[in-house]
Amino acid sequence: MATKSALETQLAVVAGFEDPRADLEQYPTPPELAAHVVHVADLNGDVEARTVVDLGTGTGMLALGAALRGPARVVGVDVDRSALETAVANRRRVGTTTPVGWVLADATRAPLCPDGPTTVLMNPPFGAQNGNEHADRAFLATAADLADVSYSIHNEGSQSFVESFAADRGGEVTQAFRATFPIDRQFDFHEADSEVIDTEVYRIEWSA
Repeated sequence: MATKSALETQLAVVAGFEDPRADLEQYPTPPELAAHVVHVADLNGDVEARTVVDLGTGTGMLALGAALRGPARVVGVDVDRSALETAVANRRRVGTTTPVGWVLADATRAPLCPDGPTTVLMNPPFGAQNGNEHADRAFLATAADLADVSYSIHNEGSQSFVESFAADRGGEVTQAFRATFPIDRQFDFHEADSEVIDTEVYRIEWSA
């Protein structure tokens, strides 16, 4: 198994959004965070030889990270056609030979029915925009329907919500860790050139 730092280096070539949309909270997942999430999932046996689905894949950072760790196949789902076009180009940059499919669809209504062991990796919207509060709830619901295990990145302070939601759907949080999420200025409402957000990553096992 390649090291986490090697995976981070491979993902450093992944391009971000050409024209990010604030309403979709399109912030590129940092390669160091993506590498961390994928590496932990791989160590837990949740990547190799499995189907990996990246809900709200954006330009493909988590999907391509997983594709470099020997899954059976990877599927990235996003509602933004432009982002998926960048994801296709990013796959060529990364150079993975794993079968990767890109699906243009609402990630919270993903038209998928995976066959066999399935892992969801996702960086859902934090719900920071007006009208987008609790956006991660719909992503978790979709993960519960599609997968037997998921990894998701949430805003700091989400533990009670995530554990309660998982329990209501027959799931269980089995692992959690904190991570930082650097964000560069990309929208007019950003006051600083860069900001670091404290986040939490949760592994959830979903019952069949």
